[in-house]
Amino acid sequence: MTIILSVWMQIRILGEMSFAEMRQAIFETFHEIEDEYRVCRTFGVVLFINPIDQVGEKVIPRNRRGRPVTKVTKRGAYRSAAEEYDPR
Repeated sequence: MTIILSVWMQIRILGEMSFAEMRQAIFETFHEIEDEYRVCRTFGVVLFINPIDQVGEKVIPRNRRGRPVTKVTKRGAYRSAAEEYDPR
């Protein structure tokens, strides 16, 4: 009988940066995890961000109705129909 413990990894990326810089840092971190730890799949991810403006002041993201947005849930990356196409 094999017992598998619940395992998770915490990834921390420190410092103030733009979303483009954050995307690159996340991409590089995932690449490192794949290469060094041989982890190539995951069951979901939870990412917390600390929104700030250009001068470093905290901001509250709001929807079109002016209500605060505290959670965004997605079902993964968009997969085009071409990726699913099987000509057989």
